[in-house]
Amino acid sequence: MRKRSVTIDGHRTSISLEDAFWAELQTLSGERGLPLNALVAQIDHARAGTGGNLSSALRLYVLEELKRRTISRA
Repeated sequence: MRKRSVTIDGHRTSISLEDAFWAELQTLSGERGLPLNALVAQIDHARAGTGGNLSSALRLYVLEELKRRTISRA
């Protein structure tokens, strides 16, 4: 697990995330034609008010995307 810095709405923040999740986020942002910071900001905005932390929200987002891909291939 490594700490990485991202910019969300003009503010720098750091997140702790395993390399595998980070790599998948980079892949997903590329597939969507978004900068990584923009994807992270979208995920951050979607979690607003849930009480969870950003690192957890990122992991859950990656998990849901991988599950969605798996189901669509079945």
